[in-house]
Amino acid sequence: MNRDEMLKQARGHAGLWDMIIVGGGATGAGVAVDAATRGYSTLLLEQCDFGKGTSSRSTKLAHGGVRYLEQGNISLVMEALKERGLLRQNAPHLVSELPFVVPSYSWWEGPFYGIGLKVYQVMSGKYGFGSSRLISKEETLKRLPNVNPDGLMGGVVYYDGQFDDTRLLINLMATAVEQGAIVLNYTKVTALHKNGDGAVDGVTWQNVETGETFEARAKVVVNATGAFTDSVRHLADPGAKPLIAPSQGAHIILDRSFLPGDTAIMVPHTSDGRVMFAIPWHGHTLVGTTDTALKEASLEPVAFEQEIEFMLETASLYLEKRPTKADILSVFAGIRPLVKAGEGTNTAALSRDHTIHIEKNGLLSIAGGKWTTYRNMAQDCVDHASTLGDLPDKDCRTRTLNIHGYHTNAANFGSLSFYGSDAPHIRRLADENPSLARQLDAELPYIEAEVVWAVREEMARTLEDVLARRTRALFLNSKAAVRMAPRAAAILAAELGKDDRWKDDQIREFNKVAAGFQVKS
Repeated sequence: MNRDEMLKQARGHAGLWDMIIVGGGATGAGVAVDAATRGYSTLLLEQCDFGKGTSSRSTKLAHGGVRYLEQGNISLVMEALKERGLLRQNAPHLVSELPFVVPSYSWWEGPFYGIGLKVYQVMSGKYGFGSSRLISKEETLKRLPNVNPDGLMGGVVYYDGQFDDTRLLINLMATAVEQGAIVLNYTKVTALHKNGDGAVDGVTWQNVETGETFEARAKVVVNATGAFTDSVRHLADPGAKPLIAPSQGAHIILDRSFLPGDTAIMVPHTSDGRVMFAIPWHGHTLVGTTDTALKEASLEPVAFEQEIEFMLETASLYLEKRPTKADILSVFAGIRPLVKAGEGTNTAALSRDHTIHIEKNGLLSIAGGKWTTYRNMAQDCVDHASTLGDLPDKDCRTRTLNIHGYHTNAANFGSLSFYGSDAPHIRRLADENPSLARQLDAELPYIEAEVVWAVREEMARTLEDVLARRTRALFLNSKAAVRMAPRAAAILAAELGKDDRWKDDQIREFNKVAAGFQVKS
């Protein structure tokens, strides 16, 4: 993944692309992989960095969705459970099995949730993870050493999937490139073009770094911009009725002492009717999430004060060591691109199914869905797009396609395990230049070689790209990430051939973003 090479190929492409994809999140990446593996010429354009929006801000779970089972959305749960299994099959270096416990504080909770979670397990069929069962108070305390023991009667254990969202996204982009797609970050689509029949047949895009603009034509244009779906639709039809009802979900990060084992907690009913999780993630504890309706989407959403208080209060009901604001290492928020249903304002009740919407002008938009089902969403989208663009009929090939980095024993790479098969190459960088083996900060495991790798092989262009998405430093410990910034910026500047002024600007801009990940006392 070399951006200069990608730019050269995009600018030099002669004739029509089979497919231009607008949006570089989970959905866009999935569509690019699917389209490229079918042999369609594919160009993906992302206005910021890959995963800048929702796709880096999830709950880090590859799951069927216990709450959707309770809502009666059986088809979504079955689809997600199947896709969860395929994700673990195709990206074992990133997707792993995680045990969850639902603590029981009333006599009826164990049997009640036990039956539901057994159904959840059975529905996964051959794609199943571990077996769910009732457990005693003693086993619950062993699995969850910090769970509130007052009134505890036992629990239910079940298994779901966990992953690193942005690492998977970067690996999907690499997979798309390996299959022949051209993917570009920092390329903003500023206009949609129409042919003589009024059908969308191309885009004008701008290289954000230089300000240069270019035009590209395609047999079909796919709008996969998530929370910003309506903004792109309005480029072709300013009068298009809104399709998206944005909803914000926030998360807080605590240190490992709040969840010292390898088991997560699932709270099936909170005061706002949502499911809440406390999960071990990268040696920390992640708590979330909320569901707050928004009037409009933002590129840099920030958790609301009431969301932070709600998560702390809910966690305190279940944890003996109760978290406070002072314990929060990072807080982040993401925007769900939910599809509107009438004029209601309760986004928690909106379906997480995906929707494919084809305008009269021929623009295809895909919205909704969830990270776990990205592959199935992409297959559905490319099936529709190939028909719309009159492309040769070709079968989907992603069901058994190994995702870049595939490695069945990645845990052997220690802190570099999430790079999978790329880990030895990063280790070699550090071996060849011992200074690159240094940790960027004592609080986090990231080493200087990862910054070099991010620039050379993963199209990182800014300090935020490196510290938020190629590594997860900003999401795990915002103050540590700020401390890492000067050294990481110096390495980044050297790799990109930038001067001290650029480096200082990067540090200043990163600190502004990092402020949104810090809790104000």
